[in-house]
Amino acid sequence: MASTASDTVRVWLVERTYSDDEQNLIILTYATTDGDRYFRKERALTSFTDARDTTAAIDADPGNLGAVGDDHLQEQYAAEAQRMADAHDPDDVI
Repeated sequence: MASTASDTVRVWLVERTYSDDEQNLIILTYATTDGDRYFRKERALTSFTDARDTTAAIDADPGNLGAVGDDHLQEQYAAEAQRMADAHDPDDVI
C-alpha cells in the first residue's frame, strides 16, 4: 500500500458507476494497489456544465477506507489499481 504522507494512503480509480437509486449520482471507487482497501466517493451532477475532474488517484485518510471482504473483488480491485498506477500519473484526468 503506497502512502504519500504518514496520514494519507494513495488509492487509484478502479470503478465508475451510475447510481440506480439516485438521478445524476456518479459513484467513484478508488482502491489500494493490493486491492485490500477501498474509498468510495459519490458525486452529484447538478447540471451538464458541472465540470469536475476525476483523477487517476487520490490521497485518502486511512480512517475513510473500507476493507474489501470478497476475494474476487479484491483481486479485481488490485489488478485495476495496479493497471492505473502503471499507466497514469496520480493527477491525470480520467
